[in-house]
Amino acid sequence: MTDRLSRLTKILFGSGDLGFSLTTTLVGAYFAVFLTDVAGLAPAVAAVAIFVGRTWDYVNDPLIGYLTDRTRSRWGRRRPWLLFGAVPFAVVFTLMWWKPPLSGLALAAYYGAAYLVYDAGATAVGIPYLALTPELTSDYDERTSLTSYRMFFSIFASLVAFTVPLALIGSFRPENSGKILLNGALFGIVSAVPLFIVFFFTREKKEHTEAAQPKLLASIKAAVKNTAFLWGLGIYLFTWVSVDILQAILLYFLTWVVRAQIPSELIMGSIFVTAILSLPLWNWVSRRLSKKVAYIAGISFWGVVQLVLITLGPGSSLALLLVLCVLAGIGVGAAHVLPWSILPDAVEWDELKTGERHEGTFYSLVTLAQKIASSIAIPLALLLLGIFGYVGTAASQPASAIFAIRLITGPIPAVLLCLGILCAVFYPINRAMHERILKELEERKAGGGRT
Repeated sequence: MTDRLSRLTKILFGSGDLGFSLTTTLVGAYFAVFLTDVAGLAPAVAAVAIFVGRTWDYVNDPLIGYLTDRTRSRWGRRRPWLLFGAVPFAVVFTLMWWKPPLSGLALAAYYGAAYLVYDAGATAVGIPYLALTPELTSDYDERTSLTSYRMFFSIFASLVAFTVPLALIGSFRPENSGKILLNGALFGIVSAVPLFIVFFFTREKKEHTEAAQPKLLASIKAAVKNTAFLWGLGIYLFTWVSVDILQAILLYFLTWVVRAQIPSELIMGSIFVTAILSLPLWNWVSRRLSKKVAYIAGISFWGVVQLVLITLGPGSSLALLLVLCVLAGIGVGAAHVLPWSILPDAVEWDELKTGERHEGTFYSLVTLAQKIASSIAIPLALLLLGIFGYVGTAASQPASAIFAIRLITGPIPAVLLCLGILCAVFYPINRAMHERILKELEERKAGGGRT
């Protein structure tokens, strides 16, 4: 069975990830630094604000996923959420970067609430967008290709989010709080536009929009019983918690450990440009071998590079630093495209077993698991920095704080990546199995059975 998409459709759909990646990267890379170095919160207090803000996702994600599965409209199940959620998404993102005339616990409470509302807005448009992937195509390799286009925009947006703010703002210091707010408003507006593009230029399959509305408990049970989904969830979870941790700690590493004498934008750029250029490579490896083999190879390579990277210090060669960043970019490309291309295949496994499709619930559980893990991992990283003596307003850091930054940059993500590789080893769906599943579903539909 073939279910090919035009290149234009892939580009237009892929552009939707531009806004999510811009906002997610800005929050992941700079929000912790903003709280400690601009807003003046102690690392432990900043950790509490982030944790409180993200705990709403424990309810928010599965609720939104379930509601999108049950949404019925002339625009489909997912697209209405993009249309009506784009503007609120931009507004609540902007509010995260305002420094209100508050202090102490009141200031921490504001940022916790701002983070909570932002996550709710991001979920309301993010889950339906992600759930469109298995609905646009059921082809095993075409999903990797579609995800590659999406990840081009995702990685490009990450590159922009890492580099442009530093060029516009200069540094995350209290005197630049006005510039930081304007930067947040600019990126909020830019992030909303691609959601309208996806709404107007993609279409959901009629057979899915007319399917029976699943029940919440049945959707959750289907996810728990879906072996392929659970292993795919593990692959995604361990990979992206590693990415989240590295995004949060990378600026600390460049500022205090390497003390690079070249713009951090160049270092970030070397990682993300390489990641973009590596996408065709991982698409090719996936088609030639399989998605999980490509994942194991790419993530193993990245883990090794990451461990070598943390051996660098202030006296290290800048050329060596850039080479290692380029090599890390190859692994970052694999981390972006392969977990996302693996997950959709579990949807047909689910449909074969249950006779229903639960894309919204599945993708909500994936993002929920990541957010829960990150809401614990990132605050723990900040707490670790505080325990080891990090002070954001200081001119230098003690050796203990430098050690903590190295630990969080290298060994901890490496362990998580190894767990992701272990999940990939046990992931059961390959190309041949997926084709058999699609064939059985087609035969069932032809025979008038449940779909």
